[in-house]
Amino acid sequence: MSLLVVGLSHRSAPVGVLERVAVSAADAGKVLCQLLARENVAEALLLSTCNRVEVYAVVATFHGGLADITDVLARQSAIVLDELSEHLYVHYAAAGVEHLFSVAAGLDSVVVGEPQILGQLRTAYAGAEQAGTIGRTLHEVVQPALRVGKRVRTETGIGAAGASVVSEALAATAAALAGVAGLDGAGVDGTGLAGRRALVLGAGSMGALAAAQLRRAGVAEIVVANRTHVSAQRLAALCQAEGTPARAVSLDCVAGALAAVDVVICCTGATGAVLSVEQMSHARVPLVVCDLGLPRNVEPGVGEVPGVILLDLSAVARRLEQRGTGSDAVSTAHRLVAQEVRQYLAAQRTAEVTPTVAALRKRAAEVVDAELLRLDGRLPGLDASVRDELARSVRRVVDKLLHAPTVRVKQLAEAGGGEAYADALRELFELDPQAAAAIAAPIRPSSTDDPSGPR
Repeated sequence: MSLLVVGLSHRSAPVGVLERVAVSAADAGKVLCQLLARENVAEALLLSTCNRVEVYAVVATFHGGLADITDVLARQSAIVLDELSEHLYVHYAAAGVEHLFSVAAGLDSVVVGEPQILGQLRTAYAGAEQAGTIGRTLHEVVQPALRVGKRVRTETGIGAAGASVVSEALAATAAALAGVAGLDGAGVDGTGLAGRRALVLGAGSMGALAAAQLRRAGVAEIVVANRTHVSAQRLAALCQAEGTPARAVSLDCVAGALAAVDVVICCTGATGAVLSVEQMSHARVPLVVCDLGLPRNVEPGVGEVPGVILLDLSAVARRLEQRGTGSDAVSTAHRLVAQEVRQYLAAQRTAEVTPTVAALRKRAAEVVDAELLRLDGRLPGLDASVRDELARSVRRVVDKLLHAPTVRVKQLAEAGGGEAYADALRELFELDPQAAAAIAAPIRPSSTDDPSGPR
């Protein structure tokens, strides 16, 4: 069984394809169950964010696992497999581990080092665990990935500026408003939004982050709209408590709210558009609409309405490409991830021979016990103290004979070929393969395990 990663992201696919493949939180469990029902998939985790959709799976064979996963993704997205394959990337075994660690570290994000991905990976793990698709292998690779992601942020300062897709989107929004006003521009932190009025569509984690950054940018008022009105009220109350005027409205009242705002941030989990061209007839212009939803929350035609500027994830990505990400912190983060990957893989290779080594020591102990029992039968009157000293001497001899080969085989396994060394031990010492397999039997993490790992 090996790790297989199949996915697409902002690097491999346009937003139009990403939004078709995106899996909502409500559908994630269903897709995970479909994956696990396939012949070659033993474990599965689904990571679906605003700029990536990835399946992390433990598969019996590479080609069989790849066929199973791509078929599920094609059926879920209603995209012909040949078309979908043009945008997919695949990472297997060690390359899969390296990709996961890089994703957790924020090195594969639209905004390099953005902090949201760690929380998204924790949420994906918890969802897979709830769906019953997490086993020992994924548990043992995701937990180190979460730890590595945290370590990268702590030790490199890669996310010190708090950069995120939302912050970059707001910076682009501020720049767009400044351009309309004939100003020189706005800072990358979105400071050009001071005194503006904003409408936030969506009260989830992304909406809360947008509201927080709008508060820091000094907007005059925040209007929150959400499918669940209670959630909108809760977020508006939080803004009020932080000193920014805010109010909640229902989605039915969005058209009216457009008449009093300069900025709209759309980040709902809806599977269709929540902002239409028809609603723009009520809008005050100039108006900047920033669509961070995946699938998109805004009808494409909104950008063609006079006086309305539509920004989406593609616009954010282009802005970041122009700026570049060649900082020292990023280089340090890459080196740290590479180091962690090497250590993880070395430990995994050692683990391949550990069950066989344990089985060998168990077999040796059984031989010693059998010989001592035979000694008791031949010399029933042997003094107990003499018998104990003989037993200790025999065990010491066996331990010393096994010490060098068992230590050496673990050292050799770190460089690769662990299974071959394990096979050699089993053959040389006539070990029962089932004995080693029993020692290495998978243990599923219990529901009480903390899916978030080290924080």
